[in-house]
Amino acid sequence: VQLQASGGGLVQAGGSLRLSCAASGRTFSSAAMGWFRQAPGKGREIVAAASYSGGSTYYAGSVKGRFTISRDNAKGTVYLQMNSLKPEDTAVYYCAADPDTYYSSSYYSRESYMYDYWGQGTQVTVSS
Repeated sequence: VQLQASGGGLVQAGGSLRLSCAASGRTFSSAAMGWFRQAPGKGREIVAAASYSGGSTYYAGSVKGRFTISRDNAKGTVYLQMNSLKPEDTAVYYCAADPDTYYSSSYYSRESYMYDYWGQGTQVTVSS
């Protein structure tokens, strides 16, 4: 699976952005997908994850209620809608794929080591 993330940029606090991650190659529709982020001087952390069906999702506590993960399996794309952005959301955002999870429509992982494929990252900067 090849992943291409886009949609990052500079936004004022309180604003919104939508990140997209386009997948090609192996079967996207059977892969659980995750969004991670890494701020300067910090480790990579999970932001959100979705099962291959999209029916089961996870959000980190810091973004719950503000961010929404969704996917369009027909288009091979996963999205992260980010609303009410805060300066502490500033980071490089990565999408990642955990392939071959067809055995469970509700499965996703919160652990970065479970994801085999990673996009190149897109910078999100939120100014105060």
